[in-house]
Amino acid sequence: MKREIIQGKIQGNERGYGFLIPDDKAEDYFIPHGDLYGAQHGDTVLCQTTSNSGFRTTARVLKIIERGITELVGTYKSMRTGGLVTPDDKKYYSNVFIPHGKGTKAKTGDKVLVKILSYPKRLSPEGIITKVLGRQNEKKAELKSILFNYRLPEKFPENVVFYAKNLPEVTKNQLEGRLDFRKDVCFTIDGETSRDFDDAVSIKKDGENFVLGVHIADVSHYVKQGDVIDKEAFNRATSVYFPESVIPMLPERLSNDLCSLMEGVERLTLSCVMTVNVKGDVVDYQISPSVIKSKRRLTYTKVEKILNGDKDLIKEYIDVYDSLLLMDELREILHQKRIERGTVDLDVKESVITVLDNGKIDVLPSSSNKAHQLIEEFMILANVTVAEYAYFLELPFLYRVHGEPDTERLQNFYSFLDGLGIKIRHKKDKVYPKDFQNVLKEVEGLPYGTTVNRVMLRSMQKAKYSENNAGHFGLALKNYCHFTSPIRRYPDLVVHRILKDFLFGLDVKEKYDEFVKKASVQSSEQEKNAIDAERAVDDYYKMLYISDYVGESFEAVISGVTSFGVFAELNNGVEGLIRIENLPDGSYIFDANKYTLSNGKTSFRLGNPVKITVAGVDMTSHRAEFLLND
Repeated sequence: MKREIIQGKIQGNERGYGFLIPDDKAEDYFIPHGDLYGAQHGDTVLCQTTSNSGFRTTARVLKIIERGITELVGTYKSMRTGGLVTPDDKKYYSNVFIPHGKGTKAKTGDKVLVKILSYPKRLSPEGIITKVLGRQNEKKAELKSILFNYRLPEKFPENVVFYAKNLPEVTKNQLEGRLDFRKDVCFTIDGETSRDFDDAVSIKKDGENFVLGVHIADVSHYVKQGDVIDKEAFNRATSVYFPESVIPMLPERLSNDLCSLMEGVERLTLSCVMTVNVKGDVVDYQISPSVIKSKRRLTYTKVEKILNGDKDLIKEYIDVYDSLLLMDELREILHQKRIERGTVDLDVKESVITVLDNGKIDVLPSSSNKAHQLIEEFMILANVTVAEYAYFLELPFLYRVHGEPDTERLQNFYSFLDGLGIKIRHKKDKVYPKDFQNVLKEVEGLPYGTTVNRVMLRSMQKAKYSENNAGHFGLALKNYCHFTSPIRRYPDLVVHRILKDFLFGLDVKEKYDEFVKKASVQSSEQEKNAIDAERAVDDYYKMLYISDYVGESFEAVISGVTSFGVFAELNNGVEGLIRIENLPDGSYIFDANKYTLSNGKTSFRLGNPVKITVAGVDMTSHRAEFLLND
C-alpha cells in the first residue's frame, strides 16, 4: 500500500495503544504501543501509515509536534526512587514519575495535580506535584479531579465578576424600539430547582389560529461581542450541570438575576411570536426585541397537575389557567404534526440523581409529562421558525445540524435488528427518519425496547453546530437552530446577536461570516466535553448510591456487550460490569456487529433480562461490579 504522511492528534487507551485522529476528521488510524514512540494522549503528531490489513489502517508516529496535556490529575504512590502518579484519565496511559523533592509532601493515596516537566525517551514522563487535592475516594477530592480532567473552571476571573456586577438594571431608555408584552399573560415553566429562567411563553386565540409567544432572555443586550464576559462565555460555551452544583456559562449576576425571567420583574427579551393554524403550521410570525413581566413561575409538576384537573392548583393559578388549556391544545397539535413528519423520539433511559438531606444519594428513572412536552414543542417550533427566517434571508448563522447515519453503522444496526427478529423495509444505503420511527413503534413496550433505542442512538451521528445548514435528521427538519437558551448556551447568544443586528439594519455578513465558523467548532467541542463531564460525575454518584446495596439482588437488562464481559443496567439507569471470568464457564466469542458474547451454549445479547447481585464497586474506575445470579 502507498504510505501516507498524516498530521493529527493522539487519542490514547488505558491498554497502551492509541489512535490517530486526523486534523481533517477523516477515518482514524490504529497505533500499536511500540509505534507511539513516546507520544501521549492529546499530543499533536505527524504519522506514517504502515498497513491496512484487517479491519483498520495502522500508523506509526514519526514526530511529536506539540504536547497536548501538560497538567493532569491522578493518584500518588510513594516509592523508594521517588513517586508515581497514576492519571485519572485512562486515555493517558503512562504513569508520571515524580523525582525526590518534587512531591510537595504528597502521601500515598493522595489525589494530586501534576505538571509534566520532561519526556525522557522510552520512559515515563517526569513531573512535579503542584497541589494536593485530598485523599483518594473522598467525595470532594474525586469531584475536583473530574472537573480538572475536563478542564472545567470552578470560578470566574475577577474582572468578569466585577464587570457583571456593574451592569445596570432595566431602565426606561432600554425599552425604546421593543415590543411591550408586560401586560400579556407571560409565564415560565421550569423544574422545581431551576434558578435561571431564560424562556417564557404566552398564548391567545385569533379566530381558529393560536398566537404563541416564545420570549427569550435578551442576554445579547448585556454581553457584547468581544467584551470580558463574552470572551469567558465563548471559552466555556455552555453551562455544565451536576447533581449538587452547576458551572454556569455566565456570572450569577446575569444568569440568576439580570437575564433571568423572574416572576413579577421587568426583563428584556427577544420574542418570536408565531401564528399557528389548527394543522400546526406557522402561517405568520414576528421576531423582535421586547420586554416582558412574567406573571408566574410555574413548575412542570404543577402544570401537569393543573392539566390533570387538580382543583386546588387550578384555583391558585386561575390567572394562567385558560392559557395553560390553550397551550395543551396546541401541544397536542404540534406533537401529532411531529409524529407525522417522522421525527425520531428516542426513549433512552435517563436518571435523576438527588442528594437527600441525610447525605444519602437517590437515583430514580427520569420521567416526562405533558408539561415537559408542552415546553419542548414550543421551543422546537421557535427554533425552526428562527432557522427558516435566517436561512431564506441567507444570513451568516449558527445551525444545529444532525446528519444521516453513515452506511457502516446503519448496516450494523440492521444486523442487530435481524438478530432480534425485527424485519424492516429499507433501501440498502439510505434511511429516512420515518424508518427509524417505525422501528421504535414496533419495539415500544417490549423488554428489549430500551435497548433498541440505545443501539439506534449509537448508530446515529452526534448533533453539532455548523455555519452550514445540513438539516436535522432526528427531528426530520430541513432548518433548525438553538435560539431558546442564551443563558446556558453560547450558540443561542450568537443567534440572538445576528438577528438583532440584522433587524437594526447592520451588515451582519461582514461581522459574522468568519465568527460563526469559529463559534460552531468551539461550541461543538465544549458541548461534547460538558456531556462527558456530566456523565463522569453522574457515574461517580451512581457508584456511591449502589455501594449501599452490596449483596442485594436486582432485575436488570444487558446494556453493553464487550470482549471482557457484559454490562447490566438497573431500572433507574445504574449500570455495572459482569466480568467475563464471572460468566458461566466456556470460551467466549465477542461479535461487535450483533452485540453478542457467546460460548456456544450461553449467549449474552443486548436487551436480555438478567438477575444480578451487587458485588461491590471499583473505586478507581468509578464502576459498579455485578455478579450474575444462577
